[in-house]
Amino acid sequence: MASTGLFYDYLQPFYPAIDLFLRTQRRRLIGEVNRQEAGQLLDIGVGTGSHLPLYGDHLAITGIDVSKRMLHAATRRAKPGTSLLQMDGQELGFPDSSFQYVVLAHVIAVVKKPDALINEVYRVLQPGGKCFILNHFTPANALGYADRIFQPIGKLLHFRSNFTLADIPSIRQFVQVNDQLSGPFGYYRQIILEKK
Repeated sequence: MASTGLFYDYLQPFYPAIDLFLRTQRRRLIGEVNRQEAGQLLDIGVGTGSHLPLYGDHLAITGIDVSKRMLHAATRRAKPGTSLLQMDGQELGFPDSSFQYVVLAHVIAVVKKPDALINEVYRVLQPGGKCFILNHFTPANALGYADRIFQPIGKLLHFRSNFTLADIPSIRQFVQVNDQLSGPFGYYRQIILEKK
């Protein structure tokens, strides 16, 4: 976690520009989350928290990130009662069945072990709980070719550019409730999973 946390500490000043690029898709995802009933929500990879004010008041939010600087920025945007913790999503420090909802917005492609992350999400979700994913997945078009070419550079940026759902076998333990394309050229997907 230390090297990844340091990388994102250094990246934190550039996040306002990155947030602008990802804002529209993230708003759509949180709109879907806000349509759910009241409950405990875990936001993994909360970053600078630019999206935290968008969550409905009926949700009790816990946000985690590996970067101290990201979390420091997030504290300025968090609503009262929001809990922010430094933690790695691949090794969650919560008991089993702690949350009704987990949000993974642009996180799966930047962790070293996406399968471990999804297993941890499954563990901390209550039965019937939902995981909301917004992520880039390599599309089956010309952009997919670009993803494969970009992969060596992506590794330097802690980003897996060539990435498909098949790369995450642990996702099959969930029921897939929704899967829709999002963003330009369908480069992103918004997926809702439910714990059996």
